[in-house]
Amino acid sequence: MAVVPASPSGASVGMNRLLRQTDILLSVAVVAVVAMLILPLPTLLLDVLITVDISSAILILLLTLYTVEPLQLSVFPSLLLIVTLFRLALNVSASRLILLHANAGEVIAAFGNFVVGGNYVVGVVVFLILVVIQFVVITNGAGRVAEVAARFTLDAMPGKQMAIDADLNAGLIAEPEARKRRADIQRQADFYGAMDGASKFVRGDAIAQVVIILVNIIGGFAVGVLQQGMQLTEALQTFTLLTVGDGLVSEIPALLVSTATGIIVTRAAAESNMGEELAKQILGKPRTMFTVGGLVVAFGLVPGLPKIPFFAIGASFLAMAYIVQRNQRSEAAQALALAAQKPADSPKGPESVMNLLQVDPMELEIGYGLIPLVDVQEGGNLLNRITLIRRQTALELGIVVPTIRIRDNLQLPPNTYVIRLRGAEIARGELIMNYYLAMSAGVATERIEGIPTKDPAFGLPAIWITGAQKERAEMLGYTVVDAASVLTTHLTEVIKAYSPDILSRQDVQTLLNHVKNDYPTVVDELSPNLMTIGEIQVVLRNLLRERLSIRDMVTVLETLANNAKTSKDTDFLTEQVRKALARTISNQYREADGSIHVITLNPSSEQTITNALYQTDQGLMISLDPTMVQKLMGRLQREMEKIAAEGFQPILLCSAKIRLPLRKLTERLFPTLVVLSYSEIMPDIEVRSQAVVGFEDEAVAA
Repeated sequence: MAVVPASPSGASVGMNRLLRQTDILLSVAVVAVVAMLILPLPTLLLDVLITVDISSAILILLLTLYTVEPLQLSVFPSLLLIVTLFRLALNVSASRLILLHANAGEVIAAFGNFVVGGNYVVGVVVFLILVVIQFVVITNGAGRVAEVAARFTLDAMPGKQMAIDADLNAGLIAEPEARKRRADIQRQADFYGAMDGASKFVRGDAIAQVVIILVNIIGGFAVGVLQQGMQLTEALQTFTLLTVGDGLVSEIPALLVSTATGIIVTRAAAESNMGEELAKQILGKPRTMFTVGGLVVAFGLVPGLPKIPFFAIGASFLAMAYIVQRNQRSEAAQALALAAQKPADSPKGPESVMNLLQVDPMELEIGYGLIPLVDVQEGGNLLNRITLIRRQTALELGIVVPTIRIRDNLQLPPNTYVIRLRGAEIARGELIMNYYLAMSAGVATERIEGIPTKDPAFGLPAIWITGAQKERAEMLGYTVVDAASVLTTHLTEVIKAYSPDILSRQDVQTLLNHVKNDYPTVVDELSPNLMTIGEIQVVLRNLLRERLSIRDMVTVLETLANNAKTSKDTDFLTEQVRKALARTISNQYREADGSIHVITLNPSSEQTITNALYQTDQGLMISLDPTMVQKLMGRLQREMEKIAAEGFQPILLCSAKIRLPLRKLTERLFPTLVVLSYSEIMPDIEVRSQAVVGFEDEAVAA
């Protein structure tokens, strides 16, 4: 027998279709509310709408009680405006019926007669008390909380966004999660800003209620006496009761909505709905309930006080305290029993210590005195700066620096930091918090007092000065930077210096995969047919060792593919890649005037070096008399100092054949000296020779 699935009923399908048109329903509802301000309503329809108003207020209050985070009810400010407009429209409609027919339906009549016992004086007093409660207590408090929350939320936005960037930089969250958190922060700021304004609706509603009831009483009295011929007391009784009934019908939902407003803006650091939080935080302390129960029972023993209420309430507190305490002891016993039943930890095998063998690619350890640099709450922005360093390195060198882990190390001196590469220390420095590092670039006109030191990035003489001296030091020609900038500059230079060691084979594979997305042919041709990942890594490291960017990976890979067919020598391949990157090299070392200022070798010295070349396992080397090498290095050093004093990058220009051996010869003494060949400079670049050096006794100034 075939089973035919039950089809939804027609009413259910119609309801689903109706719910899918909520935007149309809302538009119709708002237009209908506006129409209520103009068109008269029959009493039966007014009774139904008043019931809807009361039900909506109860619904809104319960929604706020079950809301954990305010953003779960982000529509609340707009909802508050619509509900307030709806209630005011009901007031206008009810006032119209009261003044025209002295009849505003059964709901208002019931509130006027039953709730206040038919006594219009009591009704007016009760109404005024409710207005005072709503306006003075709840509305003012909720408005103030919303205002402060909006201000604090806006002030905290930069810090929260920096914390998100820090988590993203540390690898704790992914980019989609970071975008979601940033959107939540923005929505939270918008919500509290909207609530700050929406609370004014509730305050205005309370004022309007007082004005409406006064107008209705005076207007009703005048209509009843002057137009309908009622006696003074009859008119006062009739219209005042109806007006008070209308006021109570409007004020009770308004009070509920005001309470809901106060609840939604005061919800903070909640983990569950309000009922669960109250039970957990208030009823979870049995000792306090024992104390309260004992005190209430003691009040019942005071002569003259009624004993039954105090004894009943005190006994209730004592009973609740006993039940809570018993439940807590039972849960604790169960936890202990569970822990006892848990099998003892078995001896850990070799695999359990494998995680200890892993080291982070890069680490930054800081002493406890430098923790404020990282703490966002204290204004630290080091995490954000490290993110910028990684971006800058990607743009300048073409490599992706791995995530830099920041740890505090209590074994370090308080003001010391250490930079580690795969667990090994490669640099360290000292900072003084709340001080500034002043460095003289040779233009300072006067010496300033401070703590002498050296710039950790470049080793230049510097002075730690206070914030009060900063402006004067800048006027005297000093370059002044804060402690965080000193650290980030040092970290940037360390990354550039150790970029060859940072680039791993996995990083090379990642770069190849990235290029393969757009240029699959060149990658497939080169690897693994012509070169292995390790050989490509050696070439890239050679380029990075001389701080040459490998961002143009397509040109690098195409050059390797063209030349790897004839030779697998990585030094030869590196030189060929450098020639292919001539435009990049020229732009990198070109000065502001468009020219490159260089030091050149005289022809005889260059020929001597060429004749001294010999092949080894490490590539081409230079075999010269140490005395000759020492003379050349001394003269080269003097010219480098002169060029540096003029503000130019020291560059030694030579022929392509001796460029690499000459670089190997000079890199120990002059690691910052750039050695270029003529083939690495574009023809349209002007080359200005600042000096000519050689093995002769004197250098020739160009």
